[in-house]
Amino acid sequence: MAIGLAAGSLGSETDGSIVSPSSKNNVVGFKPTVGLVSRAGVMPISSHQDTARPMCRSVADAALLLSVIAGPDPRDEATLHQPGVLPDYMKALDPNALKGKRLGVPRMFLRDGERTFRALGAEIVDPADLPCAEEMKVSQAESLVLKTDFKVDVTNYISGLLKVPTGVKNLADLIDFNKTHADLELISPYHGNQDRFIEAEATEKTDAYYAALAEDFDLGRTRGVDATLQKYKLDAIILPADGLSSKPAAISGYPIISVPLGFQPDNVEILPLPAAPLHTQAPGLPFGIAFIGTGYSEFSLISIAYAFEQATHARLKRRAYAETIPATQIKDVLSA
Repeated sequence: MAIGLAAGSLGSETDGSIVSPSSKNNVVGFKPTVGLVSRAGVMPISSHQDTARPMCRSVADAALLLSVIAGPDPRDEATLHQPGVLPDYMKALDPNALKGKRLGVPRMFLRDGERTFRALGAEIVDPADLPCAEEMKVSQAESLVLKTDFKVDVTNYISGLLKVPTGVKNLADLIDFNKTHADLELISPYHGNQDRFIEAEATEKTDAYYAALAEDFDLGRTRGVDATLQKYKLDAIILPADGLSSKPAAISGYPIISVPLGFQPDNVEILPLPAAPLHTQAPGLPFGIAFIGTGYSEFSLISIAYAFEQATHARLKRRAYAETIPATQIKDVLSA
C-alpha cells in the first residue's frame, strides 16, 4: 500500500496494530467499533478488543472497504448488536466536513495541526483531557483481560477449524507443541520464549477478571472517551497515532482512524541501536494523526479524517524510493 502495489488490506487490531503501523507507513488505518465487522476466521487475542479492519492508501479507499466488510454475521455474536441499518460510508467523504466540528486535544502536542483544523472551520478545544488519563496509564486491567480472553478465545478458534494436523486443541497444547518444535517455533531474539502464553494459560475467569473488564469499560468509555466528548461537547478527540493513543479506543472497543500527517526530519538520529525490534525514529519516517469517537461513530470520523486529508495531502509530500515505485498501474493493464 505504501508504494502503491495495493489499494488496501485487511487485518486485525487488539491495541494499536492498525493505527501504529499505518502511521509509520504513511497510510490510512481505520479500527472500527468492536462488533461492526465480523471476526469470523480471525486468529484471536481478545473477543472484547479484537476487530478486523481496513488499512488503505486513502480515506476514500478505507471508507469503500469498510462498506464492504461491515455488517452482521451469525458467526460473530458481537456483530448481531449493531444499531440498525448501517450508513453508506462513502457519503461521509465531504471535504467541507470540518466546518463547525468541535475537536478536543487531550494535551498540547500539535500546534501545526491545530492551525490546519481551525483554517478548515473546526473549533479546537485544547486542552480537553480525559478525566481518567493518569489512571488509564497505570491500570493493569487490560493486561489481565487480554491474557484471560486469549486462553479462552484461542481454544474456541481452534475448535472451529476444519482440520488441525498438529492435534493442538488449546493453549496448553500449543505451548507443548512449541517446546517440542522449538527450533521452528521459538526463534531468538524476539520470539525465544513463551512467557505470554504461559502467563495466559495460568489465568481463569475469576472475579478479578470481571472486575478488570469492568475497569476497562469504566476507564475507556464512561470516564474516558464518552466523558471527554460530553464534557467538552466534542465530535472527536485528536491524538498522535503512536504510543498510548490507541489505548482509550482499545479498552473501550471504540473506533479510531489514523491519517498521514508528516515525516521525521532527515537529520534525526536513529535510536535505539540496534532496533528493538523496530526503530521508533529514523530520517523521513512517516507519522500520523488519529481521531477517536464513541461507539459506532465511524461515519463522523471518516468525514473528519477525509476533510483533513484533502486539505493537507500529507501522504503525497514525500514519495517512496524511486526503485520501489511500480512502473505499471492497474489502469495501464486495463487500457492495454
